[in-house]
Amino acid sequence: MTVPAATFAAAAAADEKLGQDTVVLDMEALLGVVDAFVITAGRNVRQVRTLVDEVERRVKEQHGRSPVRVEGLGDAGWVLMDYGDFVVHVFLDEVRAFYDLEHLWSAAPRVRWQAEATG
Repeated sequence: MTVPAATFAAAAAADEKLGQDTVVLDMEALLGVVDAFVITAGRNVRQVRTLVDEVERRVKEQHGRSPVRVEGLGDAGWVLMDYGDFVVHVFLDEVRAFYDLEHLWSAAPRVRWQAEATG
């Protein structure tokens, strides 16, 4: 498994701010350009923005990294935080259900991130 350690910090940050069903997918074998996806969702635009802020703060604090690019903050339906070797997707609940990335990338192994984030 080649999931970067900062991925676990991002997942934990989202989870602690009540991100819905936060998952980490190991994408290396499927994409080759990115090692992992973090996928989470908020119930409303305000929570989506809070999740994005907390992920950015926590990854910077714990790993000294900032996203290369952040897309989608304008309407906050789907915010993509590109860290280069991993990507954080923060959705509104209904937008997440529509795009269903977990189904689209169902061949990607799910990573048990909770133990990694605390250990």
